[in-house]
Amino acid sequence: MVAVAEPEVRVAAGAVRGRLESGVAVFKGIPFAETPARFAAPEPVATWDGTRDALSYGPPPPQSGFFGMDALAKSPDGWLTVNVWTPDPAANLPVMVWIQGGGYVFGTSGLPEYDGGRLARDGGVVVVTFNYRVGIEGFAQIEAAPANRGLLDQVAALEWVRDNIGAFGGDPDQVTVFGQSAGGGSVAALLAMPRAAGLFRRAIVQSMPSTFFTPELAADIAGVLAAELGLKPTELATVAPGDLPAVGDALMANIGRYADRWGLAAHRRVPVGPVVDGSTLPTDPWRALADGAARDVDLIVGHVRDEQRLFALIDGTLGQITEEQAATALTLFAPGPDGAARYRAAGGSPDELYEQVHSDWLFRMPSLHLAEAHTGRTFVYELTWPAPGMGGVLGACHGLDVPLVFGNLTSGQPAMLLGDDLAAAEVVSAQMRTAWTTFATDGDPGWPGYDRDKRLTRVFDTEPAVVPYPEEVSRRIWQDHVFSVLPLITGAA
Repeated sequence: MVAVAEPEVRVAAGAVRGRLESGVAVFKGIPFAETPARFAAPEPVATWDGTRDALSYGPPPPQSGFFGMDALAKSPDGWLTVNVWTPDPAANLPVMVWIQGGGYVFGTSGLPEYDGGRLARDGGVVVVTFNYRVGIEGFAQIEAAPANRGLLDQVAALEWVRDNIGAFGGDPDQVTVFGQSAGGGSVAALLAMPRAAGLFRRAIVQSMPSTFFTPELAADIAGVLAAELGLKPTELATVAPGDLPAVGDALMANIGRYADRWGLAAHRRVPVGPVVDGSTLPTDPWRALADGAARDVDLIVGHVRDEQRLFALIDGTLGQITEEQAATALTLFAPGPDGAARYRAAGGSPDELYEQVHSDWLFRMPSLHLAEAHTGRTFVYELTWPAPGMGGVLGACHGLDVPLVFGNLTSGQPAMLLGDDLAAAEVVSAQMRTAWTTFATDGDPGWPGYDRDKRLTRVFDTEPAVVPYPEEVSRRIWQDHVFSVLPLITGAA
């Protein structure tokens, strides 16, 4: 390809002009759908005349105030935009579509840690990121409004990729969707959604959470959210979009008072997420995959070793868990009548027990059980490299995989996990980027597939390995409770 400083391509809605950055053609802020009414499903984007500049990210949807994300969201509309990095607009390259996390309440594709330039350039792939509605706008269960609007936005983005990515040098028949945390949960939901069938060939699920809701529980939570404003849920559309996230934040701050009513949703401070509504999302991902959904989709799924430590730091409890707090966590989150006793029998300090059961319930066992439910080709991994940043106290914590997968080791908030000496981070990042991009290219990440007999698992560390999934306390306790990772489905205390 002859490098063009201001590359232009034509998509279905019109022409767009990008720019060349370090040998990669970059297009940002391209509309992929519109939401003409509040709490509506996305609709096809309107066409435009002339050539539209695609030089800056589109406006984020309304955001929770966590990590100051609300300050980024200024626009009342125009949120649904897509960004593309391509090494060669004239080629026919594999495509990787990223779905960012953020607890389903914040997240935008314009953060520096999600810049797709290095992944596209080094991996020979087209990288796509996009915005989707989060929080009340995207996931609150509102009567007469479609459920899972954030997931419907994701489907619309994948449809845009199918219809337009060829203009950027991408192969629409070689699409891999990948995401972390709420983004990983979204990928898992897409695997179970009939509307998403055929839109991607491969999937990578990084640290998926277990939080999927029944319509009844989600509607009850939406009712309380609306009541905080003196409204019914159907009247939430009268509130300016930018004013709603603060209501959700206020509920999260005091959600413990609803613990008897909402169960573990309250104990983990999770007010919104995908809803198993029977239509958009017919059933939860574990049951869907076990029943053969997405059997033709190749899947990588995994997690980090120390998922909970980041949340302990945020909560101010890192290294300070009391025996009473550990006992409460084991009672709430360990599966089965003897789960707590079995964790204790394996030993550990209050901090270790608290961290392990939270990590297992929210991320590790949901990820493993998704792998074990899938009836297609499946690969499992665990990231164990302990990041040296912040004195090394967080180990291989939740979110560490994001800078390593994208190769953005010095930009964005996750970079603080890596510290100043990036030699080891570069080694582990190269492993993960190579695995992800080769998987997107030919379906082989470089290690054997997972099955229930051998349980072979790729360990990402400075000294990589392929080992059986650890026969540690968590797997032994949870192995007979494949679907007990779903307590939020009922909302029972």
